Amino acid sequence: MSIFDINPDIRQAQTLASDFYTDEKYFEQSKEKIFARSWQLVGTKDEIKTLTPRTILEDSLDEPILIVRRGENFHCLSNVCTHRGNILIEDASGADGGIRCRYHGRRFDLNGKFLSMPEFERVENFPTERDDLPKVPFGVWGNFTFASINPLAPLESFIGEMRARLDWFDFEKLKFASAKDYFVRAHWALYCENYLEGFHVPFVHQSLNQAIDYGSYAIELFPLSSLQTALSEPPAAAGGLNAAETRLSKQPNPFDQNIAAFYFFVFPNLMFNFYPWGLSVNIVKPLNPRRTKISFLTFIADESKIRQSAGADLERVELEDEAIVENVQKGIGSRFYSRGRYSPDREQGTHHFHRLIAKFMND
Repeated sequence: MSIFDINPDIRQAQTLASDFYTDEKYFEQSKEKIFARSWQLVGTKDEIKTLTPRTILEDSLDEPILIVRRGENFHCLSNVCTHRGNILIEDASGADGGIRCRYHGRRFDLNGKFLSMPEFERVENFPTERDDLPKVPFGVWGNFTFASINPLAPLESFIGEMRARLDWFDFEKLKFASAKDYFVRAHWALYCENYLEGFHVPFVHQSLNQAIDYGSYAIELFPLSSLQTALSEPPAAAGGLNAAETRLSKQPNPFDQNIAAFYFFVFPNLMFNFYPWGLSVNIVKPLNPRRTKISFLTFIADESKIRQSAGADLERVELEDEAIVENVQKGIGSRFYSRGRYSPDREQGTHHFHRLIAKFMND
């Protein structure tokens, strides 16, 4: 049985084999087969000037890109000179004059087209399209910008459900508040799996369990994303939320309907957590098979609600999650463990995540 063979019937399925989390070979393959073919958050529109350098998944893929802005129009180029590989633009200040390599003077226009190169008069069959800067797939949602190296599908395929379900949300009110990195001694996928199920909440998160109604915890699965919804305590008069039958966009403000949080996961590593006070974004960055960097970005819309509901103590919840995931990392390497089984009622998100990993790794 291949480790990338996950039965679509969760009642019969076994989890990914432990080799995926421990073998360096699979870790390196996942960077190219999964992360390079998905979409990564690279910043906000507010940060982008005429020419703004960024990195696709810094510390993991480390792909240098250059975002070009003309008013509200954006496109993205490789930030690597096609002559000898020098990084072209190192910071956004003073870059409005165009793209010029400071190593040997090669110049490009803002569309990436090669313009000139000193001391190349005698080079034959020059220039060609290979001397232009490669275009990088790029997209915008609200104030967020995304880029991909070789996407399996358009950006809309990854975030379309989130965009549709959140058309009631006032993104204009969001103000960037803070950024913080956490380092977890565990495989990136273990961290994501933990996020994708509320099964562990009563056992690991005592304070969070008091803030949400565990019985109403619901999940919706989409082709390349998922949504978990939690009601606050006490449960709503309706007796719980069936997220599969609820169109969030039809509600003026679902947080007024006793909803504590919406947890959107965009495969393979982006977490958008919507609370009454605003938004927390988690970016999971693989460093090696046993170490992961989690970048937390916090955007606040209503500071008066910062202590309310499931998003009241994110630091505590994060440290509790890290402790349990690091414990799983130790156990996953046991000679006595290979695969587990899923709870059909509580681990649909993890099963869905494993099937997507298998799809990308097999493709």
